[in-house]
Amino acid sequence: MKIGVLALQGAFREHIIKLQALGVDAREIRLPGQLQDLDGLIIPGGESTTMGKLAVAFGLLEPLRSFTRKRPVWGTCAGLILLAERAAKQKKGGQPLIGGLDITVDRNYFGRQVDSFEVDLDVPVLADVARPEDPDGPFHAIFIRAPAVIETGPEVAIIARLPENGPVVAVRQGHLLGAAFHPELSDDLRFHRYFVSMIEEA
Repeated sequence: MKIGVLALQGAFREHIIKLQALGVDAREIRLPGQLQDLDGLIIPGGESTTMGKLAVAFGLLEPLRSFTRKRPVWGTCAGLILLAERAAKQKKGGQPLIGGLDITVDRNYFGRQVDSFEVDLDVPVLADVARPEDPDGPFHAIFIRAPAVIETGPEVAIIARLPENGPVVAVRQGHLLGAAFHPELSDDLRFHRYFVSMIEEA
């Protein structure tokens, strides 16, 4: 299995390390031709506006849209924003989106960097892929200048939200996965294992 991590900007190296820990052939992706033989792709956290502009500059935007229509893609934090069909409060001519997930995101739902936080999330789908060496129970999620999903289309499954019926922070739509937080900064491999299982199912 070959999984690419978009390596234009942001926390791509941390995703590579997690995938390698699962025995996956993980590759940094910067050019359109590097997408050709991938089984799946991760779009990491970082600065979504910068990543979108770099994707345009490198001729990657349309190849990424084409890839997203056909193969499993997972967006984390900024990657979730880029995978969204709609971004709230976006100015006309704002950042380019890859799209694919029938959601609306609020890009700075939780505020600035100083408002970053950590929380334990109930993510029932992770039980399907958990191994004896994995942590039990909730997934410890790290939110850094994080977005939130404020609208979902009818085909979108909500797989995690903040406690006490809080905002939606993880979704799945068929072969597409999105998370508003940074699983690559956790010691827990379950989310990466879940994405690998999606690729195996595809």
